[in-house]
Amino acid sequence: MPHQNDLTARLRSLKTPESASADNQAVETTVKAIIAAVRAEGDAALTRYSLEFDKIDVASFEVTAEERAQAVADLDPQTRADTEFAIANVRAFAEAQLATILPLEVELLPGLHLGHRVIPIRRVGCYVPGGRYPLLSAPVMTIVPAKVAGCAEVIACLPPGAHPAMIAGCHLAGADRIFRIGGAQAIAAMAYGTESIPAVDKIVGPGNAFVNEAKRQVFGPVGIDQLAGPSEIYIVADATGDAEMIATDLLAQAEHDVRTRVGLITTDLALGEAVIAEVERQLAGLSTAAVAGEAWRRMGEVVVCDSEAGMIAYSDHIAAEHLQVHTLDPRAFAPRLSNYGSLFIGTNASVVYSDKCCGTNHTLPTMGAGRYTGGLWVGSYVKICTHQWLEPAGVAAVAPAAVRQSASEGLEGHRRAAALRPARQQSAT
Repeated sequence: MPHQNDLTARLRSLKTPESASADNQAVETTVKAIIAAVRAEGDAALTRYSLEFDKIDVASFEVTAEERAQAVADLDPQTRADTEFAIANVRAFAEAQLATILPLEVELLPGLHLGHRVIPIRRVGCYVPGGRYPLLSAPVMTIVPAKVAGCAEVIACLPPGAHPAMIAGCHLAGADRIFRIGGAQAIAAMAYGTESIPAVDKIVGPGNAFVNEAKRQVFGPVGIDQLAGPSEIYIVADATGDAEMIATDLLAQAEHDVRTRVGLITTDLALGEAVIAEVERQLAGLSTAAVAGEAWRRMGEVVVCDSEAGMIAYSDHIAAEHLQVHTLDPRAFAPRLSNYGSLFIGTNASVVYSDKCCGTNHTLPTMGAGRYTGGLWVGSYVKICTHQWLEPAGVAAVAPAAVRQSASEGLEGHRRAAALRPARQQSAT
């Protein structure tokens, strides 16, 4: 367990090994070929890749209305109720967020009117991962905010071998169309369109390394939400921290993937030691220990800092996807933290509640991206587009400066356009 006075040693240990770089290059090459094939061959390429990667011969990519209804009917009543509970909470929070995104009209100077509109993105594509387990909350987090935002069409793509409950989740969340296509080929299909799948304006949703790389490569012709890495959880705790609770929350996230990054940042050496012991004790009886234990051994860390200021500095450097605050006064401590995907304030606020159903979105920035962006939210599905209109007084206010600037830049066409309006107004009088 390191005693962390500065970040130098830790930064050195986080450098990407050459083997990882080689893996990334292999993924990049594979995805490039997949995208090129889908653009050139359309549905034929999708059929081929479904056979190659999913071992399924997909007769029809789109899930029919009858199949959607059957998937919902096959849900056990409690699972359906829980899914609808999550949908209601995510919808209510997204609606509250949308209410804060207001159109604007302002007369900045006499006769100079500026503003912006809040315009929903017309068509969005939501990638819904199949994964190791049927993650029923995944479609809720991407589809529901899009519907709240007012997107005209929301399509969902999920691997053909995904659990039928995932189709039900997409339907209940409000997807207009659902397609059985996964992996990088799904991203390519949504980006460029095929005979069956319409091209979208923006692609959202998490996935594996191939999905992530495909989103990176198609960005430009379409928008994307973010590039997502393996999940992360860090807990900031002082001497009041509960070792059992901290270990439980770390392992809950660690069972996602062997590359999940988990950590404790504390000012208390005894707590750090207790958490390490507690993690090992709980792993002995955890059914997902094969994954969670490897994540802990590969990616886990306990960092002991000299002060609260040191904890804050290290936490802001990590910019964890999920950041829990277990301190004596967590609500006073929380505003001092700046970099994170989502903040969980106090011991009652477990990451698992947000992951599943409490209402905040669980599609969050990883790999340090919390330093410059937040997670997926209803604002991800709208555009804030400015406009302006000028009365004669407005032209009189801005034209002289525009004429002078254009002339000094040597842009004669600009100068003429800037000068034309006041000249016309003068001649009209």
